[in-house]
Amino acid sequence: MEKEMRFEVKLTAKELWQFSMYHANAGFTGLFNLIFTAAALFLLVFRWGELTVAYRLLLVGCVMIFTVLQPLLLYGKVRRQAKIPAMAEPMYLIFREEGLQVEQNGQDALFTWEQMGRLDRKPTMAVLYMDRVHAYLLPKAVLGEQEPAFYEMAKAHLPKERRKGF
Repeated sequence: MEKEMRFEVKLTAKELWQFSMYHANAGFTGLFNLIFTAAALFLLVFRWGELTVAYRLLLVGCVMIFTVLQPLLLYGKVRRQAKIPAMAEPMYLIFREEGLQVEQNGQDALFTWEQMGRLDRKPTMAVLYMDRVHAYLLPKAVLGEQEPAFYEMAKAHLPKERRKGF
């Protein structure tokens, strides 16, 4: 009997926001955001008495850019994105031994495991990158009890360099 895992994915604004935050704070960009914020906070705390009001306001703004402003802007963007009619339609991701079948709104596409780019395990979801632009999100709530079996199937079909976090 063929092993098959079927997931119904209907993404919420929260899940899209989490994915956007992972991307906004990944790699060199995330490291820069962290160092920039820490440096501004350090100056603000340890040089408070020496700073003019204008510099204090500037440093408060610098601290808030990546900790408050960026997350709020990303959330506004994904809330608008979540309202797109295509996002309201559930997407079905069916993983089989030969690959992935994606179904949505009466259309479907087939991908072999070799056509898949990379699978990243994040704290709240799995992200299957098909290429640099396209990705499928599988929130933990969607994976449910099948999560361990899903990662085992991925391990069996994706080489280690195309898996991250598991």
